[in-house]
Amino acid sequence: MKTKGPKKTKVNIVTLGCSKNLVDSEVLLTQLRGNDIDAVHESKKDDANIVVINTCGFIDNAKQESIDTILRYVDAKEEGIVEKVFVTGCLSERYKTDLEKEIPAVDAWFGTRDLSRLLKQLNANYKHELVGERILTNPSHFAYLKISEGCDRPCSFCAIPLMRGKHVSRPMEELVLEAKNLAKKGTKELLLIAQDSTYYGLDLYKKRNLAELLQRLSDVEGIEWIRLHYAFPTGFPLDALDVMAERANICNYLDIPLQHGASRMLQIMRRGTTREKTEALLQTIREKVPGIAIRTTLIAGHPGETEQDFEEMMRFVETTRFDRLGVFPYSHEDNTHSYSMADDIPDEIKQARVDAIMELQQGISLELNQAKIGNIYKVLIDRKESGNFIGRTEFDSPEVDNEVLLDGTHEYLRIGDFVMAQVTNATEFDLVAKPV
Repeated sequence: MKTKGPKKTKVNIVTLGCSKNLVDSEVLLTQLRGNDIDAVHESKKDDANIVVINTCGFIDNAKQESIDTILRYVDAKEEGIVEKVFVTGCLSERYKTDLEKEIPAVDAWFGTRDLSRLLKQLNANYKHELVGERILTNPSHFAYLKISEGCDRPCSFCAIPLMRGKHVSRPMEELVLEAKNLAKKGTKELLLIAQDSTYYGLDLYKKRNLAELLQRLSDVEGIEWIRLHYAFPTGFPLDALDVMAERANICNYLDIPLQHGASRMLQIMRRGTTREKTEALLQTIREKVPGIAIRTTLIAGHPGETEQDFEEMMRFVETTRFDRLGVFPYSHEDNTHSYSMADDIPDEIKQARVDAIMELQQGISLELNQAKIGNIYKVLIDRKESGNFIGRTEFDSPEVDNEVLLDGTHEYLRIGDFVMAQVTNATEFDLVAKPV
């Protein structure tokens, strides 16, 4: 008579939140497979007996999504669909003690720097020889490269230091090795990410060393685009702009979250700058890198924000004319400096302010896009969808920025290839183009 052996372990990793979390999940996936454990990322099948949920704890909506996901898999455990549920990431780091009491069915909780302990729980060992190796979960032609972890900034509203700890730069040699490995696998675009990319190197090299890192990564054969995200405006290393201007494979693109446009609010938010200093920095950036696309994010409804402060932020957006802009309603995060202030702006006013800024930005974006009609750009093809090939110019990051639509009914383009395309039409957030 045949008897069934023990069920082979299969791990499903579910990622919530930002691109930094995605990189952490990819590292976990790489380590598990390096230990000969069957591991997948966000499997559509219910065939994994272990689920690892990599959570986000940044703002209320993200926290709720993480909790809902945990409860969904706890229900699946109770129904016998999965055997074990493990939770890691920012929400787990920040609220582990409370969550253990509230959701006891989770088998174990791990913080943002507990990779070795999580691997041990999954009967795997941390393999140092896999440092610099990564299995990508997105199309292989672009990859996020996390250059540092944590943040030393004292921003009033932000809980990231509570979840991610102090700033720790990754050694340059390790980053270059990872970039080379990615290039060998077909990666053409590197998206540099961090909690604060402009702080890079201060802990390891006793100076802001982003410029040298950009040079070293730019020298990696096969990398055609390098894109810089999450630059902090205070203490911005201007020599990085010189490298950006001189190297053809560094995109004329900068993601620089500014959070507000009124000096009084920037002081309350503990950003270490003023509107005047910010405007001077943006002018310098545009002078040093002509044609650069600047993306920013703003917060509306922070405690203390008056109607006059908000109007000043609107004027700031109107005069600065950002190429890309996102805005969030303020989220009252416990244990942050702002939490000691009254969250006295009603949600509907916060949302109205968000909507007003986005309506203003929509008009700016339409004008800037329509000015591109007739121009020819290098476009990276990301996917095919609804009969169109969808791509991006050097001025656009995946998922958050404009896309380029190319008719797929008459043209055949390959995903991950670059094509030269002429813009024939433009809407607020998309360009229509044809290959040339």
